[in-house]
Amino acid sequence: MEIFFGMELSQKERAQRKIGDHCGYASSFTGRFSSKLPWKETLSFQYSADDNRSMKTIEEYFLNVMGEEFQYFGEVYQEYCEAMGNLSLEIMELLGMSLGVGRAHFKEFFEENDSIMRLNYYPPCQQPDLTLGTGPHCDPTSLTILHQDQVGGLQVLVDDKWHSVSPNPDAFVVNIGDTFTALSNGTYKSCLHRAVVNSRTARKSLAFFLCPRMDKIVAPPVELLNSSDRQYPDFTWRTFLEFTQKHYRADGKTLNAFSNWLQRKNNN
Repeated sequence: MEIFFGMELSQKERAQRKIGDHCGYASSFTGRFSSKLPWKETLSFQYSADDNRSMKTIEEYFLNVMGEEFQYFGEVYQEYCEAMGNLSLEIMELLGMSLGVGRAHFKEFFEENDSIMRLNYYPPCQQPDLTLGTGPHCDPTSLTILHQDQVGGLQVLVDDKWHSVSPNPDAFVVNIGDTFTALSNGTYKSCLHRAVVNSRTARKSLAFFLCPRMDKIVAPPVELLNSSDRQYPDFTWRTFLEFTQKHYRADGKTLNAFSNWLQRKNNN
């Protein structure tokens, strides 16, 4: 991460994110927030666990976008994403057991996943009270596995108060996203969180976002529909991802806004 974010801007912009895309380099998301402009840089890329595709997608991405000198960079993150993908499936076994649908259901659902890896870099800010590293939001993805350095900044909203999540070098931070909220029919709630910056030290974090295969139908298992009404309509991850790129909300209501939009679209 230090190698990439320490480069000249012109070099980083070789991986510039295109408008409407979710992969590539971006210096902020200023268009998505009405106040407290974000103070960060990110590099995002896709990881596919589909056996029918090339297993070296990340290596190829960096070779094509950044050049041969980034081959090792791609190898490192390919290996990291494969490890995070395996860990995600183990977590999904636990979530399936907790919901009474068995260990295999969600693990099998996510075995061919189209996930996202994001490197976050928050430079020191001389006026940290005027910015946020990342504004309050719920991740639209299914599961987030976050590895943060020893510079604090992550905060979670609990009982209408922001609580800091202290860095732990021997642990990941794991949170539920909107897509798994829909998969669990609302039993598990996505987590509203934000990142704050400071005036002294840069902060870095690695976020692995587990996502279904793009064309997979997101629908809760029948076992979760017996005792409660259906909370969200069926959708594909591709449709929800495209919605977030066009109608992202800096709050915890993206999934509800998407559900209302999708129902209106289906009724028409």
